[in-house]
Parts: sequence; C-alpha cells; structure tokens
Amino acid sequence: MMPLRTLLLAGLLFVTSGLAFAQTNPNRQDWEPLFNGKDLTGWDIKITGQPLNDNYKNTFRVENGIMRLAYDQYTSFDGKYGHLYYKKPYSHYRVRFTYRFVGQQTKGGAAWNVRNSGVMLHSQSAASLSLGQDFPVSLELQLLGGLGKGPRHTANLCTPGTEVYMDGKLNPAHCIDSDSKTYDGDQWVTAEAIVLGDSVIHHLVDGDTVLTYQRPRVSSYFISDEYDWKAAGIQNVDYWASRANKPLGEGYIALQAESHPIDFRSVEILELKGCTDRKALNYKSYYVKSDNTRCQYGRKK
Repeated sequence: MMPLRTLLLAGLLFVTSGLAFAQTNPNRQDWEPLFNGKDLTGWDIKITGQPLNDNYKNTFRVENGIMRLAYDQYTSFDGKYGHLYYKKPYSHYRVRFTYRFVGQQTKGGAAWNVRNSGVMLHSQSAASLSLGQDFPVSLELQLLGGLGKGPRHTANLCTPGTEVYMDGKLNPAHCIDSDSKTYDGDQWVTAEAIVLGDSVIHHLVDGDTVLTYQRPRVSSYFISDEYDWKAAGIQNVDYWASRANKPLGEGYIALQAESHPIDFRSVEILELKGCTDRKALNYKSYYVKSDNTRCQYGRKK
C-alpha cells in the first residue's frame, strides 16, 4: 500500500497540474468584471457643467452591490447629462451588462428621456470632454424601457458625432432601431455588444443579435445642422473637424445618465485582442486581433 504521505503528495500534484492547465486553457473565456460590486474604482465621472470626477448630487453610486444612476438628490434635472467612463480604452472586445430602469423620471428631463439611457462604445475619454459638453463623441448602444403602450425596442444605435454603414451604405440617421422585443416594467435585461475595431459591431439582447453595423467613423457634424458641435457644448470644434470621416476603431466604454434612474447589476468585458502566439501561456483561441506584445512566456508565478 502506498504511504499516506505519498498519496497526499500525488493528490497535491494532480490538483496543481489541473489548476495550471485551467489557467492556460486557450478556449476558456476570461471575462473581466469592470464593476467590482463595491464602489466606483476604475471609473471616471463627467457631468455636463461640472469638473471631471465631480459626482454632482451623488448621481453615480453603489448600493447593495448594484451600480445606480440616481436622481433622488435632484430638485430638477437641469440638463445635467452624465456619463461614467471606464478608465481603459478598448478596440476589439465583447462588453456584457445587466440593467433595469426603476422609478420615475426626474423632473425637468426631456420627454424622450423617459426610460432612456445607454452604453457608449468607442467613446472619447472623460478627460477630453469640454466642460459644458452634453454627450461624448461615441457610438451609443441605446437602452429603452417599455412604456406599456406598444413596441419600444432596446439596444438601438445613436450616433453623437459619429456615423456608420449598414448593408454597404452609409446610414445618416442619428438613431437606428434594433429589432429587439419590448421590455416593460422594472425587469432586469442582459445586453451585449461585440465590437471589432472599425470593422463591424453587433448589439445583442438576451443572447440574440438585434442590430449590426459596420465601418464606424467620426462624422462631419455632431447630430444635425441645428445641433452641431457648438450647440453640443464642444469647444475644440477644429479638432473634431480634422477627424471628420476618419475610422473610429477604439475608445472608452461609458454608462449614460440622462434623467431616468437606471441600475446596473453587472458590467463585464471579454477582450478579443491579445496574444496569438500558441507557445505563450496567455494565448487565447478566440482572439480576433493580434497583440503579441502582451504574450507571457515561462512558468506562471
């Protein structure tokens, strides 16, 4: 019979080798939480008319493990459009989040902002916004809650300062509807974006693709001739004019606050850009964009 000490060592080696294999499994999807469930670590705040990271009236907060965009300390909305930006830019990735609309719209919010929010993709950084800027240049995965009055799709696309192609043609519309179902009430909904640089982007709801578009780029206007760069509170108009019609292939992820309270239970990301050298410890079979400067070799500590 094998001695007990030898049995224990053999078992330990088996478990250790199993862990090592799991850590280097090239097919395992390594989703990373962007929201830690405790606080706003890793996020920047920018609210119209307020300095960077001034959390005006505690708009952005974490309560009971939920990230909340709330207005209970407001008397009136007063155009205080806000966005919460994750501090790291991405180009090729999947971002997945679970959200719900709650309560009533804040007094003073526009009629079109009832049960309306969004997740901004390929956004400019929080630090680059002008003081009075309402919305970042970005691709907005627009979130809409049902109003109990018929269809109202979610995971739509809106394009502040941007434009996209669909089916091989430039689509000039500012907001483009998805074909999702309607989600009435305060139910939790899981949505996702699959973002492949400046080539193609998919919007998904509950695992189903509801909208696809291609070739995102900076536009020559912000939203319209009437609501142009200056009307949007953007001071560095010349900079954006110099980028007109150029591909938009990377940027920041931001959560939008525009007068109706909304909760996020989770926000997580799966990078699709990374080490594609099969000999590396951190090679992943699902990467679609190579960045071998990230490759790790040798024994993991």
